[in-house]
Amino acid sequence: MERLRPSDPARIGGHRLLGRLGAGGMGVVYLGRTDAGALAAIKVILPEYAADEDFCTRFRREVEAARRVDSPWAVPVTGADTEGEQPWLATAFVPGPALSEAVARCGPLPVRSVRVLGRLLSRALAAVHTAGLVHRDVKPGNVLLTVDGPRLIDFGIARAADATALTATDLVVGTPGFLSPEQATGGGTEAGPASDVFSLGCLLAYAATGRPPFGSGAVDALLYRTVHDAPDLDAVEDPELLALLADLLAKEPGERPTAAELDARIAEDAPNGSTAWLPADVAALVAERSAAMLDLPGIDPTVAEDTPQPGPGRRRALLLAGAGLVVAAGGGFAVREWLSDEGGSGTAKSGERAWIIGVQADLSGPRKAAGQAQERGVRLAVEEFNARAGKPFTLTVKVLDDGGDTTRAVKAADRFARDRDVLAVVGPTGDRTTEAVLGAYDEAMLPVITVSSLQITYAARSKKSFFQAVPADAVLAQPIIRRLVLRPDVERLGVLLDRAGGQPAYQVGYLTNMVTGQITTGTTYPRVIPAGTQDLAPVIEDMLAHASDAFFYAGDAAGAARTARALAATAFKGPRMAMHTAMEARFLKDAGPAAEGWEFTAPYTDATAPAARKFAAAHRAEYKQAPARWAAEAYDAAGLVMAAVTALAGRTGTPKRPARAALVARIAASTYKGVARTYAFDEDHQLKGSDAYLYGVRDGRFVHFGAAPKATA
Repeated sequence: MERLRPSDPARIGGHRLLGRLGAGGMGVVYLGRTDAGALAAIKVILPEYAADEDFCTRFRREVEAARRVDSPWAVPVTGADTEGEQPWLATAFVPGPALSEAVARCGPLPVRSVRVLGRLLSRALAAVHTAGLVHRDVKPGNVLLTVDGPRLIDFGIARAADATALTATDLVVGTPGFLSPEQATGGGTEAGPASDVFSLGCLLAYAATGRPPFGSGAVDALLYRTVHDAPDLDAVEDPELLALLADLLAKEPGERPTAAELDARIAEDAPNGSTAWLPADVAALVAERSAAMLDLPGIDPTVAEDTPQPGPGRRRALLLAGAGLVVAAGGGFAVREWLSDEGGSGTAKSGERAWIIGVQADLSGPRKAAGQAQERGVRLAVEEFNARAGKPFTLTVKVLDDGGDTTRAVKAADRFARDRDVLAVVGPTGDRTTEAVLGAYDEAMLPVITVSSLQITYAARSKKSFFQAVPADAVLAQPIIRRLVLRPDVERLGVLLDRAGGQPAYQVGYLTNMVTGQITTGTTYPRVIPAGTQDLAPVIEDMLAHASDAFFYAGDAAGAARTARALAATAFKGPRMAMHTAMEARFLKDAGPAAEGWEFTAPYTDATAPAARKFAAAHRAEYKQAPARWAAEAYDAAGLVMAAVTALAGRTGTPKRPARAALVARIAASTYKGVARTYAFDEDHQLKGSDAYLYGVRDGRFVHFGAAPKATA
């Protein structure tokens, strides 16, 4: 739990607030206490969403759904206000850990615990289904463990079994790895009570084995395995439990037992107030959380917004609103001017230990253009620093090429980690290589800053030394929506998600569809096509027939060109946009005249941007050409590191080489004005803000238009 901030209210709906339990793009969840002493978790909606009628309609539906569920194994609603200026929902507070945390910390549960879990959660789901609802997000993070049994929480995406889904067809609603085949293929429009039963089977398999039954990794692969592959239940040794899980995970909904049938089938007794149903280490964790509640103060003191945090917290989920959390950066400093001083040769003294900035990049593989641009950006920043008169120390650059290969990437990270002269590393270039190296850098507490890996989440559990200095895919969805939908001639956005674009396309396409209705009054019509689909004319015709008056394509350059040609063959004249991964020369060549008028939002700036002119001139002088994409961002990352090192080392006397852990903390607390954007990080070391850039095709070439649209204050 975090302390309250000055901007937080002291009371909400008869509750004294004690602290923050979490926050997301749409609201804050507080821990509160009634005057009678009862604890409650209170979800408070942010003012900008409270004024959005569509959002309020969804929030009222969530409250109504939660109130309809009557079960001791589902957390009850204790109060709500859906019509006031500050809507809120209060539920009974459960101090126990989530099932996901308990398994992660203590390992798989014994067979008896899994049976109790299955029986009591089946009763919770039976109550959900009796109320005419489908939960749609049964997963370990939505089950809390208590002394007397589990509790099912979070009805945020529950809906009536016979209602029209708020998300359209072909997009997934729920959590990949814990959803049903019908959710994976139908976007939830046909997901009935049997879908919740399948998700419960995934949850119980996870509890019994410590891993999801369809594995982990890329969302596309998870969805495919959920639909087509048998679950991995090899670690389940109990024959009765194995047979039960097999039935719950049947591919066909009609072959699964109902929640009520499952309750009757499991013969395990309920806990009756005893923690004997849990293994000793999990029971101790439950007791620890319960005891902590006894020590709560009457009300926690507020904490100033600029108080530095001792270290990064865990990564929070981004999928609520397609954007990261907003957490104030503390102890900030803004330094850039000193990098441009002239004079001095920058030669290191004889016998002096090197102060190294590492560059790990793809210099010879599929993203070598981006990797080479980033290497040049870092070298230019270091050369400018070393040319400064009276510089406090001399820097050198060490470059390792991982070729975009994960095995080579891990070896490169290990080499950097073992080299005690390396202060920080800029890179890697791609998503897969970035994810592969986080453990090595984290173990060495060596700061690593990526400027071109845009994943929303990474598999590595610990990322204390990792900084994502680029807007994640989730953030890029918002300027796309604002550009396409916030105009008088657009009411419905057609979203075409091409599986050929892989995980980035899936994330941006999914979030664009999901968030459109949250930040605008517009609607969406999404279509998902298999990778390699050549004839897009029928898809485009269908989207036009469903009144799509703007288009967004999420995929690769080849698919974007096919989409452009198919759309050009119709009478459509509205706005059209593709994600930045399609902004390649191939798009211009393959689309031909049909490329004209297409637009793109991208996380990288352009050499023609006013803020980049000085950098671009220096780049031309050094390399005899304009900087390529991602060069300015790598230049900024090097500048961010140098500013932090200088602040720690001191500018007078003999500079003191900073420890890596101290450098991580300094970067985390800094605010740095660079060429591409101002860099500041939240508690999970993700970039704050939503700076993106707008490009378009004019006269057969890509043109930079400036900053992409942001939310108005």
